[in-house]
Amino acid sequence: MQNFKFTKCLRDLFNLNRSLTGKGTLLTIKYFSKLNPELKILKFKSGKKVFDWKIPQEWIIKDAYIKHIKSNKKFAEFKKNNLHLVGYSKSQKKIIDLKDLKKKIHVLDKIPNAIPYVTSYYKKNWGFCMSKNMLNRLPKGKYLANIQSEFKNGHMNGAHALLKGKVKKEILFSSYICHPSMANNELSGPILLNSILDFLKKNFKKTYYSYRFVLMPETIGSIAYISKYHRILKKNTIAAFNLTCVGDGRSYSLIESRNGNTISDSALKCQIIKKNKFKIYSFLQRGSDERQYCSPGVDIPMATFCRSKFGEYKEYHTSLDNLDLVKEKYLNESLEIFKNIISCFEMGIYPMPTFKCEPMMSKRNLYPSISKAENYSQNIKDRMNFIAYCDGRNIFEISLKTGIKLERLIEEYKILSEAKVLKRKFEKKKNL
Repeated sequence: MQNFKFTKCLRDLFNLNRSLTGKGTLLTIKYFSKLNPELKILKFKSGKKVFDWKIPQEWIIKDAYIKHIKSNKKFAEFKKNNLHLVGYSKSQKKIIDLKDLKKKIHVLDKIPNAIPYVTSYYKKNWGFCMSKNMLNRLPKGKYLANIQSEFKNGHMNGAHALLKGKVKKEILFSSYICHPSMANNELSGPILLNSILDFLKKNFKKTYYSYRFVLMPETIGSIAYISKYHRILKKNTIAAFNLTCVGDGRSYSLIESRNGNTISDSALKCQIIKKNKFKIYSFLQRGSDERQYCSPGVDIPMATFCRSKFGEYKEYHTSLDNLDLVKEKYLNESLEIFKNIISCFEMGIYPMPTFKCEPMMSKRNLYPSISKAENYSQNIKDRMNFIAYCDGRNIFEISLKTGIKLERLIEEYKILSEAKVLKRKFEKKKNL
């Protein structure tokens, strides 16, 4: 079985100019729909009201640069790096002095060699971005500020897929497709989402739960998707995971759901607390699509998974968030976390005992028949502790309570269910 081609996806998609709308975003969606044909393209018409928001016009950008009149030399060329242009800039063609031009150029004082990522989605504006080092080297004189862009009524695109299981209850995976030329903050999330979809198709003929995958532009996209599907989502979703900034190797991070005590929170928490470096953030430190899915009245139990959290690593929203930052190894590590989580869901996340009191394990060759201290290994202790907490808690909560790694519990669950010591339950037993 072939592994998912993380590196190829990164290289193929990195240079596309993704935004809330436009060609780059649509090409990205079409690329993923070729990998996973289950992903169906969605359209939301410009001007359509979605709750308190309106779908914006399509932004079409052909070229942009500033040109020094005397030397004819170009700077901040959009075609060389699409971060050079403020996203959603309006058309512009004017001669301007360097002093006035600098007012329309964005730089990062703290990282002088990086181009910042800047947008103006909902108010017509224009501007350029460059490194502070480049700004300091601009020659004096007059410049042509040239932006060839236009706005038209069209569509905002996204995509979704639903892998139907035996029941309608769903596990939701979400990421966004609206950032240009940033590897970790943008591409790593959608690529991980597609690898999870690929894993499910290749490893399960028929799942018990249904699995929903959503790719939309951030904020307005998730709001639009929720406006159309919120009744289905609210009725069926039992766990939800937002995937963003998942491709660097420095840490593991969880941003909790609004309530902080959902299955999604427990599933991610029990995975990352065993890592060498991890951080857990409350919902008060939110910043991605969890803001919309967890909002009052929507109440989807969504937790967000990152490696280094957005806004917490130095390359965030800059040209330094490039292909050198994201590695296939780190994306595979992120995928392994969700392979374990999915395996638990598909085994039945509520293991229940088949006996009152402890079962006789030695007659099943699952416990030492000779009682001496050296026979009681950590594995035996873990086995008995696992059984002791099969009281209606889900397997993720058991992992957190006992300190046993989820991978180990999965192994034990298989052994103990085959030995008929535990039975598999997919729904929480009431009135224990």
